[in-house]
Amino acid sequence: MDKHTLKKLWQQEEQADFHGWDFSHLRGRWKSENLPWNYREIVLAHLNPNDQLLDMGTGGGEFLLSLHHPYQKTSVTEAWPPNVQLIEKHLEPLGIHIYKSDHEADIPCQDHVFDIIINQHTGINVRDIKRTLKPNGLFITKQVGADNNYNLSKLLIPEYQRPYPHNTLKQVARDFEIAGFEIEQHYESFPYLRFYDVGALVYYAKIISWEFPGFSVERCFDTLYFLHKQIEQQGYVQTNEHRFLIVARNHKN
Repeated sequence: MDKHTLKKLWQQEEQADFHGWDFSHLRGRWKSENLPWNYREIVLAHLNPNDQLLDMGTGGGEFLLSLHHPYQKTSVTEAWPPNVQLIEKHLEPLGIHIYKSDHEADIPCQDHVFDIIINQHTGINVRDIKRTLKPNGLFITKQVGADNNYNLSKLLIPEYQRPYPHNTLKQVARDFEIAGFEIEQHYESFPYLRFYDVGALVYYAKIISWEFPGFSVERCFDTLYFLHKQIEQQGYVQTNEHRFLIVARNHKN
């Protein structure tokens, strides 16, 4: 396939729609190495039917609904307007309470409301988490670490700087300990992420824009073509993600 045709195909991927946190468009076109822990199983192991549950930054609510927690005891926060519209349509009619926030890390509700707060890839405000958790309440988070996709980001955007350099297991755990939490579990991993065609990488880079600032097919075409040739030779382009998980209990008030 000639370069002109490739560029047109990749630009179509650049303009493709994306809703919620649904990456089904990439099914069969990428692969992420399994983590050594299962976030959902850890949440379910701590979640009781009578618990008041908050899912921070719920996105489209897909993960939350998979927990099958009683809707009347479930709340969510969301800051991104397209996602707010989506969950108002799909979650609110179920009886799930929606807190619209100005910033993804904010929890705009009363003090000492929740037994468990869960957070998957969303910003953390330790003060708000402590304020809204009940005494002995639990916070469970799976985070994207500071080094996520660093090498690929640097290849495509040479001036790239880590957007969240302090988002590491060591630093976040320390922040919670200072606030009076006990760290009950913690894990860290650097799993591979493989793309089997450059179009899939383009789609991903446009969505995860904070890791690929200023990315466009036009600007990065030469590097994308280099990666295309690499895929022809070895079958994929590989980067490494950075993930960590913390389970923290609110012991001190």
